[in-house]
Amino acid sequence: MADERRRYGEASDDDLLRWSGMGDRDAFDQIVLRHGPYALRTACRLTRNVEAAEDLVQDAFVRAWSHARDFDGSRARFTTWLYRVIVNLSIDLARRKQPEPLPEGFDMTDDGPSAESRLDAIQEHQALVTALQAVPPRQRAAMALVYDEGLSGAEAARRMGLSAKAVERLLARGRALLRETLGRDGRTEGGQSS
Repeated sequence: MADERRRYGEASDDDLLRWSGMGDRDAFDQIVLRHGPYALRTACRLTRNVEAAEDLVQDAFVRAWSHARDFDGSRARFTTWLYRVIVNLSIDLARRKQPEPLPEGFDMTDDGPSAESRLDAIQEHQALVTALQAVPPRQRAAMALVYDEGLSGAEAARRMGLSAKAVERLLARGRALLRETLGRDGRTEGGQSS
């Protein structure tokens, strides 16, 4: 039994998926242990909601289990395939879900920065969160990889299964949409310039 566990821990993703495709649940458990944290971080960045991210990751691993027999490691690494599944599921979720209102501002009765400056900061943050929700999921995914995770454009392109130029275009369109949305809805409606 211990030898098998060592074998799972030392096995490649391709071997684990091949064994999973033959019904080996222990092999698939190793896949989940190995890639679950990455999958959850990715889903959280895309959905900005922990519960939705957990559901999305569970669905992604159910798909991985269902399609383990068909996985072809020569076409893509498992992490690339898993990332694409998570992105696609987040796109589906975004299409089904209406934007939720943001929570009310915090109680600002402490001796820290003035209430006005804290309110401004909260409004700016809410404007940014709202603007990010308007960015299409593929653009948001590219932005999360490059700006949140600090990946290079080339590495983000590999993770997304796209060319570097395609990722550059996604980033440029995402930034342009953020600038447009924040210029239209940001500080001018937040009480600063009106």
